[in-house]
Amino acid sequence: MKPTRTLLVLTLGLALATPLALLARADGALPAAGPTPDQATTSRLVYGLLSDSRYAYRPRALDDALSRDVLKRYLEALDPGKVFFTAQDVAGFAKYQDRLDDAIKSGDVAPAWAIFSVYRQRANERLAYARGLLKGGFDFTSADRYAFDRKDAPWAADGAALDALWRQSVKNDWLRLKLAGKQPDEIRKTLDKRYANSVDDIAQLKGEDVFQSFLNAYAGAIDPHTDYLTPRSAENFNLTISNSLEGIGAVLQRQDDVVLIREIVPGGPAARSGVLKPGDRITAVGQGASGEMKDVVGWRIDDVVQLIRGPAASKVRLDVVAAEAPLDSKPNRLVLTRAKVRLEDARAKAETITLPAANGQPARRIGVVKLPGFYQDFEARRRNEDDYASATKDVAKMLAQFRAQKVDGVVLDLRNNGGGSLGEAIELTGLFIDQGPVVQVRESGGRVSVEDDRDAGVAWDGPLAVLVNRGSASASEIVAGAIQDYGRGLVIGETTFGKGTVQNMVDLDRWPANEKPRFGQVKLTIAQFFRPDGSSTQNKGVVPDVSFPASVDASEFGESTYDNALPWTRIAAAPHVRYGNFGAMLGTLGARHQARVAKDVEFQWWVEDVRTFREENAKKSVSLNEAERRAERDKFDARRKQRIAEREKLGLARDPLADARNDDGLLADERDVAKDAARDQAAKNAPDPLLHESAAILADAVGLLGADAKLAAQVLPESRTAAHWVD
Repeated sequence: MKPTRTLLVLTLGLALATPLALLARADGALPAAGPTPDQATTSRLVYGLLSDSRYAYRPRALDDALSRDVLKRYLEALDPGKVFFTAQDVAGFAKYQDRLDDAIKSGDVAPAWAIFSVYRQRANERLAYARGLLKGGFDFTSADRYAFDRKDAPWAADGAALDALWRQSVKNDWLRLKLAGKQPDEIRKTLDKRYANSVDDIAQLKGEDVFQSFLNAYAGAIDPHTDYLTPRSAENFNLTISNSLEGIGAVLQRQDDVVLIREIVPGGPAARSGVLKPGDRITAVGQGASGEMKDVVGWRIDDVVQLIRGPAASKVRLDVVAAEAPLDSKPNRLVLTRAKVRLEDARAKAETITLPAANGQPARRIGVVKLPGFYQDFEARRRNEDDYASATKDVAKMLAQFRAQKVDGVVLDLRNNGGGSLGEAIELTGLFIDQGPVVQVRESGGRVSVEDDRDAGVAWDGPLAVLVNRGSASASEIVAGAIQDYGRGLVIGETTFGKGTVQNMVDLDRWPANEKPRFGQVKLTIAQFFRPDGSSTQNKGVVPDVSFPASVDASEFGESTYDNALPWTRIAAAPHVRYGNFGAMLGTLGARHQARVAKDVEFQWWVEDVRTFREENAKKSVSLNEAERRAERDKFDARRKQRIAEREKLGLARDPLADARNDDGLLADERDVAKDAARDQAAKNAPDPLLHESAAILADAVGLLGADAKLAAQVLPESRTAAHWVD
């Protein structure tokens, strides 16, 4: 979800804040000395687009103030960890700070090449120094610490200061490999190859990479979701960004010096493994059943992607460190069989949860709809096929089944649902409301349009809850916000991502009408979403009625992490029905929730993991003392083993990692059908305390309204939907 600015991604051991964007790689050619005529034209076209209110939702004047912002962002793109440039280098770049606006307008963007030239020189100097350090050894008994988080650090005063920083970085790289069980000679070989790859990466950068990085510094100054793509990047956009891990069904990003799982694609091999999850770190990749395991710490993200990609039915091995574990922990080795994601596996799923009698209320059955995305087969619908894939159609069938089964309520699970078809979001909301506005859209010129559900009737008029988390974005926020505005159901979980803007791809070749791509494309913000009540989903997201502890802080993940995200705002409300107002019962629901989860072992373990993850994530440095690092790792391993034992003692669902292991301790290989089936069953039965608790909260609400007519009258006004809440 976080768009990318840094295109000059290096394979360093240093903890760089490297984003997702990928580079087109050249064949050893060094960048040209300056921009080409086509790049000069492109610069002028991009300026015209981003400064024109007819196209850009929030155009910004390209003046000296914005010029200084562009310089700052360009330096951050080149050296996000502040490990190459010195303060003296940066002071030398100050001569460009009020000139970049004129450079972009005129197309004479040569300053970008001048700055890059210094960067390339400094990077090669640093990498040569790092390789030289490998000839010696390190003392891991001192109290030394490595301050890896340099986002807010000042630029190093001079080369000596950078030497000290790089000594700590290389020492940390060495210690990680030592803790993984590697011997000194192997460590030297691994790290020298890692740093040498960085030198090669720099040598293979092309002028188009420099140009794209510079123009993205300008685009990023407009808003976080505006990007420029060269013709080559535009051509490969879907492949390199949307399907970063084509073959196993996952999306990667680079954080610090490791590649981690950003998203799991429903229905893919990664999802079916039941083991991989967002946040897990990949430290090594091997081909087939016995190919060499290549250490990929510090690698460029596109190089890691190339290793993991492959033809369907082939195998790939991954060494993975869990998100909640120290990076020094022994990795789990997972064997996956590459395959195309099957659409049927990526579609909505239904299940039921039976809750025992409690608080004087009878046992309840709650239906659950797990919706991974708002999908639609547009081509099949255009051909008028009756059975085209549609999130709304699939969910409607499940709701009909729930009605037949006479369940007591339904939980719509939108966790980690990043969005999809706006039309599907509107139609799906219509399954729960009887006509009315679902979302308002304000375009770049200021015109506001209202998107309505126009189908009379509902598919489910009973008790409803929507489960969300920080990964629920865009279309998910539209649905959750509408359900909340109508008072149609409870929203439970975490505050959502907060992406309330609309982007469109603009082909820069359409104006000159080129036969072949020459100028690239711009992903441009063109509109903003607003809820029926007039408030935006932008930046603030949807705030739940009943909250769970935040798994990630708003300062770490979500729209609010962007320094120039569009602010939250409000427009006039669109007239709509209010089915209920749950404010009168939220205090009771919250109290019962807290009392229940205090006794729920799985929920408390989840809270403990969230707390540990956030504590680790808040750290700005790491110990370089071997004994301390081993103790941290051993503490995590002991906690995990204790949980496995306690699960067995209490008869709880097994940890999928425990059930998925082969006799040699590796994770189940898909070539073994029996073990593969056991692993899939373990994943299916894996504990989900948040979903279970959401069902319990909804059951509490049903019981409260059924037992207290006065409360029911206060919460739910007279309506057909309200009546069914208290049947």
